[in-house]
Amino acid sequence: MINDRQPASAEMAAVEEVNDRFYRALEACELTAMEALWLHTEWVRCVHPGWELLVGWNQVRESWARIFQNSRGLRVMPSEVAVLIAGDFAWVSCTENLVIYYESGAPVSAVTTATNLFQRVSGEWLMVLHHASPVPASMPINESETVQ
Repeated sequence: MINDRQPASAEMAAVEEVNDRFYRALEACELTAMEALWLHTEWVRCVHPGWELLVGWNQVRESWARIFQNSRGLRVMPSEVAVLIAGDFAWVSCTENLVIYYESGAPVSAVTTATNLFQRVSGEWLMVLHHASPVPASMPINESETVQ
């Protein structure tokens, strides 16, 4: 059941902070910091852009280890951040603006849309889902293609 009352500003600030910590860990490629943010259980989920669904903490942890191992670094700038809290769950949706520095080759930029789901466990917000999908490039529409 969703609680219709406006969450206290302290709750909202706590969710925003843990979401910020997630992006700082991602940007720094810090596996230990990433591990501290997640609930370590078999039902957590993660979908990286272009990847299959990962189920369970072991698969999720391994995915972060592989991502961090194969990049020289990341630059992540979340924008359009929206937070919703319902009881012991919090949803954060945002646009991720990324620059990825691989070991070989030029940096790659990408824009993804993400949903991060957190569960409050013993007073601490822990991530239980990260789902990021690429934002398709929009094609310009010329005047002759518009519906009249």
